Amino acid sequence: MGAVWLGQDEVLGRSVALKRIGFGPGTDDLDLDRAQREARLAARLNHPHVVAVYDLVVEGEDRWLVMEYVEGMTLAELVRRDGALTPDQAAPLLRQAADALAAAHAAGIVHRDVKPSNILVTPEGQVKLSDFGIARAQADASLTQTGLVTGSPAYLAPEVASGQQATAASDVWSLGATLFHALSGRPPYDVGENLLGALYRIVHEEPPRLGASAGWLAPVLLATMAQESADRWSMDQVRDFLVGGPSAPLPAPLPRAVPVGTSEAPVDRSATQVMSTPVQPAPVVPAPAARRRRGHPALILVVAVLVVAVVVVAWMLGSDGDPGSDPGADPGSGATSPSGPTSSAPAKTPEVTADGMENFIEDYLATVTSDPKAAWERLTPDFQKASGGFGQYKKFWSGYQTADLIGNTQADPDNLTITYSVEYLHTDGHKSTDEVTLRLEGTDGDFLIAGES
Repeated sequence: MGAVWLGQDEVLGRSVALKRIGFGPGTDDLDLDRAQREARLAARLNHPHVVAVYDLVVEGEDRWLVMEYVEGMTLAELVRRDGALTPDQAAPLLRQAADALAAAHAAGIVHRDVKPSNILVTPEGQVKLSDFGIARAQADASLTQTGLVTGSPAYLAPEVASGQQATAASDVWSLGATLFHALSGRPPYDVGENLLGALYRIVHEEPPRLGASAGWLAPVLLATMAQESADRWSMDQVRDFLVGGPSAPLPAPLPRAVPVGTSEAPVDRSATQVMSTPVQPAPVVPAPAARRRRGHPALILVVAVLVVAVVVVAWMLGSDGDPGSDPGADPGSGATSPSGPTSSAPAKTPEVTADGMENFIEDYLATVTSDPKAAWERLTPDFQKASGGFGQYKKFWSGYQTADLIGNTQADPDNLTITYSVEYLHTDGHKSTDEVTLRLEGTDGDFLIAGES
């Protein structure tokens, strides 16, 4: 919505942020009404967790919004640098953002673009909500035309993704999606170049869930990223729950949660009420890459199925659906479809041995504490994504001096799985052990870790 410049207030001797405003999305046409609207809405909010607006300067055809300069980084940059946050780290940041949004909603303003890159965090941990560039007052119906979707795709509420007007409940969803990003190290939806596919998933599929890694913030994710806006908490309720901490009572029954990959598996609402009793948050420690998703094999399976589906769709688009093309043919490999010609000589099967699998795991464990980047490259792209990103991976392994195989290792070359016991020497000197089962891809000398079985 515009470049932001660092400026100097020559009268008061302070740094300010200058934003050139007034141009509509994707155009070079000056929209004076929009410029004045943005300045007016932002200036209506005098809140410690909202970037303050000082002035609107008119210079020829340019309109400059003069704002408070906030030294620090965005929440997106913070997560990119440090990896996924723990619930106790994320809660105070999201609480401040919720407080700012609750004030905006009380003033009749919907932000409409809540996301990690619009949440500024100072070195002292103070949060400032920025960029009301597409905000809208409830009494103002002139900003958005019917069917024009505004906001950042990965954080859009389902109703907004389908073309409806954003409401305060839409901001609640977006804040929940931002919390999802903070706790997992990645957006809730992978948009990439397939924008329409992402919007379809947001509108029609059950929201993604984090499971145990959400800790005591799991109720917030359930009650913000709820498919139906009527099932979501208000922003005041979100803020109050975050203020109350792990022992805060649930303000309302939570919406049902359907596990990823199923169509009907409602969670017993009465069971969620148990969470209203005081509980201590379980320490959210990222597991080693080998067991980062223990207890959620279905999620990894669903990811694999989606990848296959995307490949099939990509092929169909590339071939324009030509019935004469051969979907089984691969010019690079010479492979053919079952109905096509076959080679008279059987293909040589690459070798996979138990010794090769054991050697790979032993070398991986020796590398992961000394060179996490090299070890990270031994995970498949899908499992890297499922592991929360390199920042989270590196952050976890920095807590260990060594990781050594102990006891017998059971390798199954037919199924490409290997089970082993490992002893960890922590940086504080104490030791711990664990049993891990990994699923590999590849052949001897060229294995990658694809997940756990």
